[in-house]
Amino acid sequence: MASNLDTLVTVFGGSGFLGRNVVRALAKRDYRIRVAVRRPELAGHLQPLGRVGQIHVVQSNLRYPASVEAAMRDSAVAVNLVAILAEGGAQTFDAVQVKGADTVAKAAAAAGARMVHVSAIGADEKSPSRYARAKAAGEKAVLAAVPSATIVRPSLMFGPEDQFTNRFAALARLLPVLPLVGAETKMQPAYVGDVATAVAEAVDGKTKAGATYELGGPEVLTMREIIQWICATTGRDPTLLPLSVGLAKFQAFFLQFAPGAFKLTPDQVELLQTDNVVSEAAKAAGLTLEGLGIAPEPMEAIVPQYLWRFRATGQFQKKSA
Repeated sequence: MASNLDTLVTVFGGSGFLGRNVVRALAKRDYRIRVAVRRPELAGHLQPLGRVGQIHVVQSNLRYPASVEAAMRDSAVAVNLVAILAEGGAQTFDAVQVKGADTVAKAAAAAGARMVHVSAIGADEKSPSRYARAKAAGEKAVLAAVPSATIVRPSLMFGPEDQFTNRFAALARLLPVLPLVGAETKMQPAYVGDVATAVAEAVDGKTKAGATYELGGPEVLTMREIIQWICATTGRDPTLLPLSVGLAKFQAFFLQFAPGAFKLTPDQVELLQTDNVVSEAAKAAGLTLEGLGIAPEPMEAIVPQYLWRFRATGQFQKKSA
């Protein structure tokens, strides 16, 4: 039987938060990996994840089909991770998450390659959120071009360098009052390493053709409970102030232009009104992390390992009893 070293996998968007974990998981399984990104010069951090020559970075932009087709040349599997949480310039939800997904899927079909497409729990063509509607339309486009594609829908992901736990830990350090959007919305945070393992399993061909997998962690928590836990973990005690939808949208009207951790868009407010948890249908069908034989890691096993830097005295601060 041929080894994975004979198999080339093209990972679109492999330099991001999930991307680097997927590249690492595939490298450990001895695949040859072509990472297709808009800015190859910013993807040097991927090289140490594999052996010499195992990981090759190329320039590709989903808005230019010729560059996608070139990235797929001689590849056996396409993995599409490209997504945005906020629009900017030409990077719109429609351009990236619908047309971009369609471009990758058509290139995969033309190359005779299998495809793994990462979407998100909450993808819904009837959602008030444009992000969620675009995710649903992207899934539809992928399955139209590659009916055997595996769709992966993670819940909110956590891990080193995430834009969630790090963001709120930073805000809790800076602000005496922490506004909460969607305080009672339920989440099922998944460890990014577990999601990456699930993607690698799909690349291995261990998922059901044409199926949609929903990936969540072992706990269902409200947004308020998650933020309270982050504050306790970092030894911070800001006042949590739940915002009504109207007030949150008013705040987001201005914060959509803010930098870094303070950024909040009106569409994200819409997104935070809907629970983000694994469906009962996915559980019954075994289309989950557990169904793939992956025991999901809880937040308390991972997050304290990297959030200690937000404590007042760092790793030397003792947690209160």
